[in-house]
Amino acid sequence: MKKTFQGLLCLAFVLGLTFTSCVSNKKFMASEANADKLRTENANKQTQLIECNSQVKNLKDEKASLQNENSSVQNDLKLLTTESKMTIADQAKRLKNLQGIIQSQKDVMTKLQNSIAAALLNYKADELSVYIKDGNVYVSMEEKLLFKSGSDVVNPKGKEALQSLSKVLNSTSDITVMIEGHTDNVPIKTKQFADNWDLSTARATSIVRILTTDYGFDPNRITASGRGKFHPVKTNETAEGRAGNRRTEVILSPDLKELYKLLY
Repeated sequence: MKKTFQGLLCLAFVLGLTFTSCVSNKKFMASEANADKLRTENANKQTQLIECNSQVKNLKDEKASLQNENSSVQNDLKLLTTESKMTIADQAKRLKNLQGIIQSQKDVMTKLQNSIAAALLNYKADELSVYIKDGNVYVSMEEKLLFKSGSDVVNPKGKEALQSLSKVLNSTSDITVMIEGHTDNVPIKTKQFADNWDLSTARATSIVRILTTDYGFDPNRITASGRGKFHPVKTNETAEGRAGNRRTEVILSPDLKELYKLLY
C-alpha cells in the first residue's frame, strides 16, 4: 500500500513537470512569434521613415526651385514696372540717344573705311578690297598679295600692305580686330599643314604676329581665326572663284559699350 502511494506521487510529479514544460514551451513560442512580428513591423517602419525622408528632401528641393522662380519673376516684374513708369518724353529721349550712338558708330566706321582705302590706294582691286558689312569694316586681301600657294609666310609686298594698314589701326581707338583666314575647297596635306583649316589658321596667326610684333598694334585688341574652306564668297567650280576664296580678312569692329549701357 505504501509503495502504491509512493508510485502515485512519482507519477503526479512527472505529470506536473510535463505540464509545466508544455506551458513554458508554448509561452516561448508565443514570445518568439511576437518578436518576429515586432521585427517585421520595425523593418516596415524603417522603410516608411526612409520614404518620408526622401519625400521631405524632394519637397525642400521643389521649395527652393519655386523660391528661385519667384525671385526671377519679381525681378522681371520690377523691371517691367520701372519701364512702364517711363513717360513718353523719357522713351523719346532714350530712342534719340540710341539713334545718336548708332549714327555716331556709323560715322566712325565710314571714316575708318575711307582712311584705310586711302592708305591702300596703290593696291589693285584683284589684290584687296575695303567695304562695310554688318556695321564692321572689312579689309579682304587676296592670297596672291600675301602668300605663296600652300605657305603661311607673308611675302614682302604683303608686309608693305600690312604696314600701311597698321598706321591707320594704330591711330584708331575703340575698335577690335579679327584676322580671319580662308581657303578654297581643294584639299591640302603637307608636313606643315594637315588640312585647309590648319593652313587658314596659320596664315591668320602670321598676320597677327606682324601687326603686333613688327608694327606695334595692341595684342589685347586683336584675334586670329581660321575658317578653312567653309565660308566661300565665290564659287569653287572655277579657277577665278577659288582664287577669290583664298583670302585673309581683317575685320574691324566698333566698341559698343555705350550702346549696351543704354540698352540694358
